[in-house]
Amino acid sequence: MRFLAYPYVGPEEIRRRSSDALAGTPVSSLRDVRDWLAANPDALVEGATYVVDLRGSLRLAPRRSEHVACASGEEVLAAGEIRFRDDSPQPSVVEVTNLSTGYCPDVTCWAAVEGALNRAGLRPPSGFTTKMLFRRCTACGQVTLVKDGWFVCVFCDADLSSSWNVGARREVGD
Repeated sequence: MRFLAYPYVGPEEIRRRSSDALAGTPVSSLRDVRDWLAANPDALVEGATYVVDLRGSLRLAPRRSEHVACASGEEVLAAGEIRFRDDSPQPSVVEVTNLSTGYCPDVTCWAAVEGALNRAGLRPPSGFTTKMLFRRCTACGQVTLVKDGWFVCVFCDADLSSSWNVGARREVGD
């Protein structure tokens, strides 16, 4: 399957500050997820930061972590926030978004998230529980979050593209 790889598009200062931070923990099984949640119990209340790396693996980090640190500075197939519930006998995913202002992934990255969750033994929801639309303003160059379907730049009031245009993506996969 082919996916789009998203480069980091956030502030360079955050990338530099995050370069010494611990990378996200790869989780490839329910046992990995349970172990990570046991080591990070706040994640059951606050949620967690996640990325799907270029190998299609889910990586988790505490909620206040930068996505670029979670991804070890690499491109990602998806990034956002995730929240779990500790159901017996296994944890479940109750929320997952594409909210990452460092990578600004398009909602089309859902297939990568769904695959990573399935590979980790987690049942994904039917799609993002909250979808974020990011656009780069062609007038002022700022990245903005589209709210309520209003495709207007919050910085300069210019119209925004109806298509994702934040950075240069490339296709990866077989």
